[in-house]
Amino acid sequence: MLKQIIQGGKLRIRVINSKDEIFTLNPNERIVHIAFRPSSKDIFGLIETCPKVEAIQLPQSYRRKVSKSVEMFLEMQRIQLMEGNVWGHRKYLSEYYNIPTSLIEKIKIMKLKGKSTKDIEGEFSRESKLDHKIISYIMIKEALA
Repeated sequence: MLKQIIQGGKLRIRVINSKDEIFTLNPNERIVHIAFRPSSKDIFGLIETCPKVEAIQLPQSYRRKVSKSVEMFLEMQRIQLMEGNVWGHRKYLSEYYNIPTSLIEKIKIMKLKGKSTKDIEGEFSRESKLDHKIISYIMIKEALA
């Protein structure tokens, strides 16, 4: 499954900075980071535009404002709603935040060495500045959890 999300040797997270971008997205997007405070309508529009989306990431302050009904809807659709940031991303350089495959390989090695999921999440969230839930998502998609 993760192989389908990796393009050009990297795991890519599509970063959306405004509501206007939602309806211009590629319908094959799998992981999306919303960098603005989305309304319920924005999230439903995203799901309609990108039916293959598997995970939506929001900054912590925006994540707390998502309604329970939207959370339940996403859960029923098996879409993970995560909290986190894409540190250092510059939209004018790329629409995507790229996670190198080398990070995925390091995660695999740590798992093979017998490290716990929690230890791996902690170490790589510090090293890569990614939220532990994204690390967990990578492990689940690689069937390493």
